Amino acid sequence: MSASIAIAEQRPLLIELLTEELPPKALAALGAAFAASIEKSLRENALLADDSATTSFATPRRLAVRLDKVLSQAPERPFTEKLMPAKIGLTESGEITPALAKKLQAKNLGHLTAAELIRESDGKQDVLFATGVAPGAILAETLQAAIDQAIDSLPIPKVMRYQLADGKTSVRFVRPAHGLVVLWGGDVLPAQALGLQSGNVTQGHRFLGAADIVIRDALSYESQLREDGKVIASYQKRRQAILDQLNAQADALDASLGEGDEVDALLDEVTSLVELPAVYVGQFDPQFLAVPPECLILTMRLNQKYFPLFEPEGGKLTHRFLIVSNMRIDDPSNIIEGNERVVRPRLADAQFFYETDRKEPLAGRVDTLANRVYHNKLGSQRERVERVRDLAVHIAGLLGANTAHADRAALLAKADLNSNMVGEFPELQGVIGAYYAAADGEPDDVVLAIRNQYQTRVDAPVTNASLTSAVLFMAERLETLAGIWGIGLAPTGERDPYGLRRAALGLISAYEQLHAGGFLKISANALDLDALLAYAVCLFPAGTLSADTAAQVRDFILERYRNQLAAQHERSVVDAVLAVNPPLHQVQSRIQACAEFAGLPQAASLSAANKRIGNLLKKAEGSQTGVDAALLVAPAEQALQAAIEAVAPQAQAQFEAGDFTASLATLAQTSGAVDTFFNDVMVMDDDPAIRANRLALLGRLHQLMNQVADIARLAQ
Repeated sequence: MSASIAIAEQRPLLIELLTEELPPKALAALGAAFAASIEKSLRENALLADDSATTSFATPRRLAVRLDKVLSQAPERPFTEKLMPAKIGLTESGEITPALAKKLQAKNLGHLTAAELIRESDGKQDVLFATGVAPGAILAETLQAAIDQAIDSLPIPKVMRYQLADGKTSVRFVRPAHGLVVLWGGDVLPAQALGLQSGNVTQGHRFLGAADIVIRDALSYESQLREDGKVIASYQKRRQAILDQLNAQADALDASLGEGDEVDALLDEVTSLVELPAVYVGQFDPQFLAVPPECLILTMRLNQKYFPLFEPEGGKLTHRFLIVSNMRIDDPSNIIEGNERVVRPRLADAQFFYETDRKEPLAGRVDTLANRVYHNKLGSQRERVERVRDLAVHIAGLLGANTAHADRAALLAKADLNSNMVGEFPELQGVIGAYYAAADGEPDDVVLAIRNQYQTRVDAPVTNASLTSAVLFMAERLETLAGIWGIGLAPTGERDPYGLRRAALGLISAYEQLHAGGFLKISANALDLDALLAYAVCLFPAGTLSADTAAQVRDFILERYRNQLAAQHERSVVDAVLAVNPPLHQVQSRIQACAEFAGLPQAASLSAANKRIGNLLKKAEGSQTGVDAALLVAPAEQALQAAIEAVAPQAQAQFEAGDFTASLATLAQTSGAVDTFFNDVMVMDDDPAIRANRLALLGRLHQLMNQVADIARLAQ
């Protein structure tokens, strides 16, 4: 650092690492992590002003950060250092012992004398402390560690090893690095990284900018790159510039970019591929629009990084697309024509695959699934299809759905796996099968079921038109959960290669939306989860799955539901409801009922009493009988019996009708009698008959109270 720099002077700091092209899908994360790590290190060393702002830069060939108020040296800070007990650190005459001298030297406090140490009691003995003022960290001395930490902590998807210019040394990084800029104001601070020494020279756009750009100071970095280097260094500014150009071109053509996460993901990716974006319009032969649009959209977005354009009304695909180029030039005709030449064979391939596949009906591909392994322990996809068919017909029968259509949808659901189109574009599973089924004249609900089978969840109330979809959706997930779990492939930690967590949540969503659509009455349980899982397990050859698969999968599904619900409701309420293993479509209503019950004035005492009753019944398990009115001798137990008999019929009727809120409110009327009973009655009476009778009375109340939920779990 220059000798002219004053202590505690404040300037902006710039650090840039120039590299070869970085992985586009990781660029945004790498840029953010690099900036955050440098900021964290400097702040921990008190080298940043409180109001210092941090700006992150990331382009395909650089990671950089600018911090606008960085101190040359951090302020001094007072310290108190605990040393050791006084009896060990000082001699009888008060001199420093060798042990303490060694300790002081290790802490760079060897200059202190015994008189300068503080002696205080910690409640057990006298302890020696050193106090003083420590000098603040010096930027030039701590910066290297900050850079090293930032590089080491980058979320690099895949590290590569490359050799440095000396031909001997090799380093590991995400891509070869070619330059390191470290500027504090206009001064270069000494640092090194990946075999590079810091300087003030960077590079511009590969084709449009200056090869070498001398950065004047940290504040001029962004403007110099823009003006001399033809590079928009800020990731966010570059992204916004691309979006603005895309929207302008789409508006000029009276078109739309479309909607959904795919558009945002593509925008992020192209932002990571260009340094000076320019958007141009391309087009393809309209004849290709005869191919299912998903095929054309996928190949343009996935393979070519183009933005397909859609009609603003109805969203129909047009024959135009937008190209995000890294070359902003006056005459882009060569760029446009080149991209149009490149995309044509891609679209022609899609057209060929589609027309070739259409020569055979979708149903004709089903038997070829016998040649495709589902899992070596679970057989082929053809065998799996038969299990899903059986489940689909069973579920359709329980719901009163069209069993023939459910069977047909399950038969055809996986038939497109051996099509040319899915072989080229695996992402089109189900989608292309639905097109082929429609072309074959399959029923509309069968076509919809094939198309929707890979959705993450059922996201709208089920209708008559979508009932077959819901049936296939459930059947496929039940088969997956039972089979994959049953052969010992349950999720572990973050690993869930077969998507069992997703399958469980999807199954839950089907129950919710079947109920929302009126196909699962709140007062009934047409689709008992335990029964469905047991049915699914029986479809596999004997000995294939572990014996307790159904129970384990049931618990797994409920645990996934518990985690989902706990984000929306009180955990105690969720636990209370799920503890009684309710039908899945009743869970939300029961949670609402418990939440309202918890707000009643009687809730606390009833919950506590319920917990107490449960403990008593556990201790006396097996000794309960029916209630004998003749043995109810105490007025309090007679009053409790009368209270139960008064509310039980109504509470039971309300429960069976699915009015859980009203059922709990009715049972809350017993609160006074319950409190009096526990105040006045000794349950565990010496007389075995009276004791058993009282336990039976409490058991009757416990059974009524815990139909909706385990009320004891609401007790604080």
